[in-house]
Amino acid sequence: MEVRLLTHKKEDTALIGKLCASHFSSGDVVLLKGDLGAGKTTFTGGVAKGLGIKEDVISPTFNIMKCYFDGSLPLYHIDAYRLEGQNIEIGLDEYIEGDGVCLIEWPMYIESLIPDEHLDIVIHNLGGDERELIFQSESSNFDELLSALQEVRL
Repeated sequence: MEVRLLTHKKEDTALIGKLCASHFSSGDVVLLKGDLGAGKTTFTGGVAKGLGIKEDVISPTFNIMKCYFDGSLPLYHIDAYRLEGQNIEIGLDEYIEGDGVCLIEWPMYIESLIPDEHLDIVIHNLGGDERELIFQSESSNFDELLSALQEVRL
């Protein structure tokens, strides 16, 4: 199933992330795809708010990963951008297969660590603060979320 949503401001992108959070479960893996500045971290910030995490989410580009434990589920936010062509055996699989929800930016750089059961989100920058978010999954784990997203009107 595929769902496409248009957002017109950053707050809408974050709001969709917050809505998604209510459907995430322990062990869920979400792949965030899009160019630099597309809104991947903004979306992740919305997920964090939806999980009840108080800390502001910042891009983990230089850290590779940021963990947030003060919500209803742990949130593992991985940015694999700097791992292109690098040794990826640095323990990320423990978090990807962990007890929280794992959001991965630039997943193509750690493809061998990605489980078959995952949700793909592609974010296209349409100019200004407008974005198109495309949600896809072949896993039935995300059917309820995708159905809920079909009802979203911004």
